[in-house]
Amino acid sequence: MNKIRTATAAGAGAMMLALSACSSGGTTQAADLSAKPDYSGNLSILTAGAGDPMSSYFENLVKDYEAQHAGVKITLTQETDDNAIKDKEKVLIGSQSLPDIYFSYAGNWGQNFADNGLAADLSSVIAPGTPWGSTFGVGSLDAFKYDGKYYGVPLYNDAKFMGYNKKIFSQLGLGVPKSFGELISDCSVIKKAGYTPIAFGNKDGWPGLHYLGQLLAYDVPASVRQSDLQPKTASYSDPGYVEGMKQFQQLVNSCTGDGSNSNGVAYTTAQQQQANGQAAMYYQELIEFDSVNTKGSELSKDGFGIFQLPAPDGAKGDAATLEAAPEGYMINNRSKNAALALDFLKFVTNQKNASTLSAPPYGQPSAVKGAVTPQNATPAVVDGTGMVNDAKSTVVWLDMANVPGVADAWVSASEGLVSGSLTPEAALKSVLQASQKAKP
Repeated sequence: MNKIRTATAAGAGAMMLALSACSSGGTTQAADLSAKPDYSGNLSILTAGAGDPMSSYFENLVKDYEAQHAGVKITLTQETDDNAIKDKEKVLIGSQSLPDIYFSYAGNWGQNFADNGLAADLSSVIAPGTPWGSTFGVGSLDAFKYDGKYYGVPLYNDAKFMGYNKKIFSQLGLGVPKSFGELISDCSVIKKAGYTPIAFGNKDGWPGLHYLGQLLAYDVPASVRQSDLQPKTASYSDPGYVEGMKQFQQLVNSCTGDGSNSNGVAYTTAQQQQANGQAAMYYQELIEFDSVNTKGSELSKDGFGIFQLPAPDGAKGDAATLEAAPEGYMINNRSKNAALALDFLKFVTNQKNASTLSAPPYGQPSAVKGAVTPQNATPAVVDGTGMVNDAKSTVVWLDMANVPGVADAWVSASEGLVSGSLTPEAALKSVLQASQKAKP
């Protein structure tokens, strides 16, 4: 299951159609989370963990919970991540048969459940400062926060970091850059030494979005970005958008090996360039660390370190925010066994089960603080997880944060900025037009 996870706009659009199909004129009583769990009840659960090795993780959780509560019967359904889970949830929404507990992405995908009354409001039990909520990083919880309320239980973390080759940096007398300008300057030193400064492949569109997402979080105030995520309030008039796009193009042209031709390069090629010591850096997800820093690789011999993409000097947004996208689970707001569902999710996220999730063969860095340790994870994963848990605020990937049509426009904008076929001004205009078209 160690792969790049992205929520496509097409899948989100399909869910919106299903939500429209299942809308009813009546009202539904919200799930009662304050009741005592009925340990003679039934639970239905839908995960995105089908396939090796993750399917056995959830199967074992179910067996252990049923063993502790002999009267409980759990029906477990597992789908693979991304399109399969989206298609399954679309069908279940349309037939009004969502299970008691179901998988959700952060961002717009989860917001659809919350906005349509299908996800229970968990604020009373998981908001920061509550006993259970305090076991998670604030940023992970906020990824499932919509209109001031908390709807999701983050299971595992993912975030974006610049991975770097310690030997190359040491040979060239470079330290971890403290600003975006310093990073660009370092690229020229690295290039002169015969290395690719930053491995980059944008064939799939989303790698460029990850740069843009982090840079725009630095350059545009959070309140403005939040307003622009909603088509009914979006204006995209803040100058930070164009500034962030210019910085992205500067990085592509100054730091990558293929420059404007990077749209023809796969991200797996970039991974390999880092792993074999050709590239000094590669902007990668937390869940990628162990797939590039493999035993016996040149990178492993040279030493693998990470740092957060540094913010530009004078940036008008939040210089401390981290691009991160945990994945997690929601409780059906119509569940008759909501209290039991809540009890099961607390069981899933106790320290023991969270540590098991983080360790081989699963290797998914739990969102529970203290679950990822040097005993069950590599040093870089431990460091990255700690940085996610310590983050005061996070932003999810641009294609996950936006409504479907706007997400598509951002992918096209990323590709156009890389190739040079779009200026930052033209790219932003295309995003605004998509947002205006998506107005309700």
